Amino acid sequence: MRTYPNHYINGAWRAPATAATIEVLSASTEAVIGSIPAGTPADADAAVAAARAAFDGPWGATTPAERAGWLDQLAAALKARANEIAETIAGEVGSPLSMAQNIQAGLPIAVTSSYAKLAREASFEREVGNSLLVREPYGVVAAITPWNYPLHQIMAKVAPALAAGCTVVLKPSEIAPLNAFLLAEVCIEIGLPAGVLNIVGGTGPVVGEALAAHPAVDLVSFTGSLRAGRRVSALAAETVKKVTLELGGKSAFVILDDAPLEKAVTIGAKNALLNSGQTCSAWTRMIVPRALQQQALDIAASAMASLKLGDPFAADTRLGPLISATQRERVEGYIAKGNAEGARLVTGGGRPAEFPRGYYVQPTLFADVAPAMTIAQEEIFGPVLSVLPYDTDDEAVAIANGTIYGLGGGVWSADQGRALAIARRMRAGQVDVNGGRFNLLAPFGGYKQSGVGRELGELGMEEYLQVKSIQR
Repeated sequence: MRTYPNHYINGAWRAPATAATIEVLSASTEAVIGSIPAGTPADADAAVAAARAAFDGPWGATTPAERAGWLDQLAAALKARANEIAETIAGEVGSPLSMAQNIQAGLPIAVTSSYAKLAREASFEREVGNSLLVREPYGVVAAITPWNYPLHQIMAKVAPALAAGCTVVLKPSEIAPLNAFLLAEVCIEIGLPAGVLNIVGGTGPVVGEALAAHPAVDLVSFTGSLRAGRRVSALAAETVKKVTLELGGKSAFVILDDAPLEKAVTIGAKNALLNSGQTCSAWTRMIVPRALQQQALDIAASAMASLKLGDPFAADTRLGPLISATQRERVEGYIAKGNAEGARLVTGGGRPAEFPRGYYVQPTLFADVAPAMTIAQEEIFGPVLSVLPYDTDDEAVAIANGTIYGLGGGVWSADQGRALAIARRMRAGQVDVNGGRFNLLAPFGGYKQSGVGRELGELGMEEYLQVKSIQR
């Protein structure tokens, strides 16, 4: 049980404005595993004031090398508590412990280290003609983060913001916030200067909206739903502040007719189910040659069946529950729409009888999915894979590009050049060719309504930098 009665503001625990709290539930048992304060606009004001004072004061005068040193300390302290982080996120999110150790704990540590290195190596000034171009920190950043990869999404915002010289007010998801308050413990442990990072618990409509509208916040970085992203943008527009958004996805995996079918389909199906499908860039639409659809379905069904559904803390579990009852109901609603609109249910489609508690949904596979169907257009965020058949390469590209989203995708072909040609035609921010590995130094972000701006790598840090021209 992790109980956090206070916010982390100005380098210390600070009592909230009210006594209201938010309970955190285990995704696998539905038991209460912790609580955080239910923040108010007054708490947000206090955090912004602390961040502003730090930015206008000591932190604003730090060098990139000094900031890199703090990020190194932060990464080392997170690494020392990696097992605790993984266990915490396995409890609140339901990610299998093995996956939580490698991704939920490992990735934010790697991201933090990468920004320490970038801060040391980046050039913040350059000559252009008779001008000196100077990159300066944006100022006070409001970071509003989601629950699916909670600490990774936090550090993908906090680390580049600090590397750039900004200060941050973080509003983590109230559904999976315990890892963020563990981060606060780490900040106190290493003595991170007061006001550089502030963490306020609470809901999006209360604390998140207060931060987005706050006149002393210079930049809002938001990851979450399309609906909430639109609201954040509207609020931020009132003070004409910069907004970066990483929103939904409906990523396509195009399997060309010469691809090694067994390998491609197996990898694609497992990608779609990563974190029980609660991954914004998951390849949830598998686009296959019509003549190979049945073979692909057989392979996909087998691959999905090989992923053991169970207790996140069991060593052999590969699929855990969904995050909440609300999310499970949402996913079940999409499965019902798939059936009602004429898609063919191949496997799954319900709650597993062996798990009466916890927010479990069976891995679900649909065939004969038409591009206009709801399950092919809207983000489900659950363990649901839709297979869409096509007849020509042009049709495959049209299907891949035929949604409002453009976050990620994949292509597989025996001909690397052919796969690259298809990848170039896909309107998405990241496309993997023949199983290309994730690269945390490459920018991550979307086209169309998947968002604005980029995270990770050098371009991720540039989002937090203003550019000044000094003519001489």
